[in-house]
Amino acid sequence: MKLAIELYGTLIGHLEGPDARSFDFVGLAEAAETFGANSRVLSIAMPLVRSLPRHHAGRRRNWFGELLPEGDQLDYMLGESGIRRGDVPSFLARYGRDVAGALQIWDVDDPSEPRDPGLLSLDPRGVRELLENPLRAPLANAPGLGKSSLGGIQPKIVLAHVDATWNQVVGGYPSTHILKPQLEKKPTVIFDEEYGSRLARGLGLAHFETRIEVFDGLSALVIERFDRADGSRVHQEDFNQALGASGSQKYQEFGGVVSLQRVAQALRSFAGAEDLRALGRMMTLGLAIGNLDMHTKNLGLLHPASGEIALAPAYDVVPMSHHVDADGKLALAINGKYRHVDVTTDDLIVELRGWGARRAEALVQETLEELHSLVRSELPLEGSHRGLHDDILRFVGNLCAGRAVGAS
Repeated sequence: MKLAIELYGTLIGHLEGPDARSFDFVGLAEAAETFGANSRVLSIAMPLVRSLPRHHAGRRRNWFGELLPEGDQLDYMLGESGIRRGDVPSFLARYGRDVAGALQIWDVDDPSEPRDPGLLSLDPRGVRELLENPLRAPLANAPGLGKSSLGGIQPKIVLAHVDATWNQVVGGYPSTHILKPQLEKKPTVIFDEEYGSRLARGLGLAHFETRIEVFDGLSALVIERFDRADGSRVHQEDFNQALGASGSQKYQEFGGVVSLQRVAQALRSFAGAEDLRALGRMMTLGLAIGNLDMHTKNLGLLHPASGEIALAPAYDVVPMSHHVDADGKLALAINGKYRHVDVTTDDLIVELRGWGARRAEALVQETLEELHSLVRSELPLEGSHRGLHDDILRFVGNLCAGRAVGAS
């Protein structure tokens, strides 16, 4: 199988090889002509050159493998398509027309390609059915027509909102929104995430809309995709891809492949000082609201066609320290500490200084003061965890006073 890899309308290379265990990315000269020699517009891990180091082939295979969903979503899609687990090229040939970022991927030997992108309009009942029945249409992929893949474990669908109408996307039409349904076992999660996202926007760490919408009686979190703009795709990669981590290695304790230090080093090498400061503010916000799941698939880089690289906005900002099934540990340690309740403002400052960030103490204090003001003026929606607002006020107050975040 040979897969075409298109980025911003330019064919930049192919995935090719004898089988799923030995495929590799092979660049084309046209890529360097369009984006510049050694451009990192695809990934900081894969410059656009014809000949890439052979000993990094496994890392390149991992990069494309990280475009796949996780958990039940992946199981459903494998079952629907008959693709065996681990066959990344076959999965991307089937679902690679609408993925995270701006890539479009397809089988060059498929006579049905290129597909005609299109929309299938939905009424509120239709959206609810898709949210409630992931087996029938995983990620809202219409059988035989949907071409979307998106990472993550939490149940979700991707749709396009066009001319005030919700639509399934077919043939690679760019989806514009992610929708997460209210879960029976954890009914507050979507409302808690709405509040976390609102606080991130208030701190200037996100710019995309996040809201609760009701579809035929079912509440869902509607998230505007930050990797879409005016109907076009914007390229991005998450830090699992950028750092060569796979699956559960997004958590620092699983193999020690990732860390905030490694994320910061990447920003220092490829982005700018303001991106490093934004990461520090994201870290402070995550600690202060109890977002235990700020792992390296929830941190990313934006790659506009210009070739500039920037930290992606804060996304999947979910207060979750109140969950009874949570282990109370941070996905990425702060100053070597994993237990959320034990981390202090001093730990935040030491962590930031370790990255080489300037004015670390002022950055942390300013972020906490802004967040304290926001939390006092912004209340969670009805449906959120009952103690969410009080918990976050206590966390922020403790940090401002120099105590451990979880102090009583």
